[in-house]
Amino acid sequence: MARRNPYAAREWLPHEKPMLPGSPSTPLHSTPKRIAFGLIGLLISLTGALSNALVTANLTNLQGTFGAYSNEIAWLPAVYVMGNISINLLLVKFRQQFGLRVFTEAFLVLYVLVAFFHLFANDLASAIIVRTAHGMVGAALSSLGIYYQIQAWPAKHRMKALVIGLTASQLAIPLARLFSSELLQLDEWRGLYLFELGLALIALGCVLVVKLPPGDRIKAFEKMDFVTFILLAPGMALLCGVLSLGRIEWWFTTPWLGICTAIALTLIVAAFVIEHNRRNPLINTRWISSGMMIRLGIVMIMMRIVLAEQNTGAIGFLQQIGLLNDQMRGLALAIISGVIVGIVASALTIKPTHLNWPIVTSLVVMIIASLMDAQSSPLTRGNNMYFSQFLLGFGSAFFLAPALLIGMGSVVTQPKNLVSFVVLFGMSQNLGGLIGSAILGTFQVWREKYHSSLLADKLSLLDPNVTERLNQYNALYNNLVGDSVLRGAQSTSQLQTVATLQSNVLAYNDTYLLTAALALTTLMWVLWRLTRRRFLDWRQAKYNRREQQLAALQERTEQQ
Repeated sequence: MARRNPYAAREWLPHEKPMLPGSPSTPLHSTPKRIAFGLIGLLISLTGALSNALVTANLTNLQGTFGAYSNEIAWLPAVYVMGNISINLLLVKFRQQFGLRVFTEAFLVLYVLVAFFHLFANDLASAIIVRTAHGMVGAALSSLGIYYQIQAWPAKHRMKALVIGLTASQLAIPLARLFSSELLQLDEWRGLYLFELGLALIALGCVLVVKLPPGDRIKAFEKMDFVTFILLAPGMALLCGVLSLGRIEWWFTTPWLGICTAIALTLIVAAFVIEHNRRNPLINTRWISSGMMIRLGIVMIMMRIVLAEQNTGAIGFLQQIGLLNDQMRGLALAIISGVIVGIVASALTIKPTHLNWPIVTSLVVMIIASLMDAQSSPLTRGNNMYFSQFLLGFGSAFFLAPALLIGMGSVVTQPKNLVSFVVLFGMSQNLGGLIGSAILGTFQVWREKYHSSLLADKLSLLDPNVTERLNQYNALYNNLVGDSVLRGAQSTSQLQTVATLQSNVLAYNDTYLLTAALALTTLMWVLWRLTRRRFLDWRQAKYNRREQQLAALQERTEQQ
């Protein structure tokens, strides 16, 4: 019996036809099965996103567990992004050539295995290796979650499915801050990884029971694809490393940062030169460099930079004044509420003809939130930031799906650009987040040094306020320290500590103002582009009406 060609075109009913090769078909499902698809989609999206979120939210605890310095422990989230952003180059073509079933089951099994071996990572070096692998296999789960959500909704509500599948991952970091303290109490860092392994096993079981419908397969890979991958993957990885560690090692005093940047740029440029001259490129450089795609990429990166204010700004500020995750649970709940409201609002309001206005709304919300946070003081606590962080959570979820759909329109008409768009979208999200943390973190350090120098100049014993504060500290330590010299030194040290705290508060306020300024700049540019496009459309419509009138007049003249 002749074996069926796996790449032969299938006959689909109109409502079943997959949107693109490598995506599942969309047959009709019963209501219970749709609910199962929806719940499994949420589980898979959160499983993939929580993998990195649990580490990111607990770097301080992991630093103590592994006995690492801050610049060493920072490699854990960095290498995860390295693996994640690199493997995206090949995942789309893997689905297209080998099919969804192999893609789904193979990567989830790999995910479970990596999570299992994580339990045996007893030192930082082995943990870094395993985190890199986790980033690579975890990249598959984001698209898998979206595919399951698409099966859960009928055709007329498919855009709502895209919104939920795409934005559910935004819940990961606040969720990790909500309950990771209890996981650490189980068995230190192994508690985090046991929870991650349990989620992965549940997701694997669900996927094996409720399988995605098949889709079309095509021969997608070419030999030159792997040459591009060999060049671009290490280039992007080095760039991620520089962006993650630059503000910790400091940009201008660490030689290896410059060396890695030079090598990364060389590899990335070489990869793009090869792709630019290929007949069937893995990445369509001409399409990515078109005006529309460049503008979309810039806006998405700028929004990710602004949204970095949530973790680098607000959370960093609260950690600076001494709060831990279990003391910020109310703030985490506020962020989760904002994300959920953003998901619901986006799903209910999203329209293919009005994809720019959710981005405008999100930018306005981000400006308001940043300006509210810019009023912080040393007495500010998590409860003072509930509303502003709720707004940022809302904005992070509300803009994401419309931004994706703006670029997806041209992908549907030109399926060969799917890999290019996935790479662009992934780079804008991953690199945008790293760039945001690097810019805001560096700016905060710079402004802290500036404010510290100003405050130090004012801390003179000739100032009666300074003398009064030192006397207060001296009285505070009077019963604790008998030696007057040591008591005076302790009082001076306490005053310097308070001055440093105030300098950090002022620096964080400047950082919030910077994010507001960046959001305002992006908003003005987006509004200018929308106004310009509307004006050009109005002028073109006016010209067309005039041409029609002239044609009608000429026709009447000829008839007479």
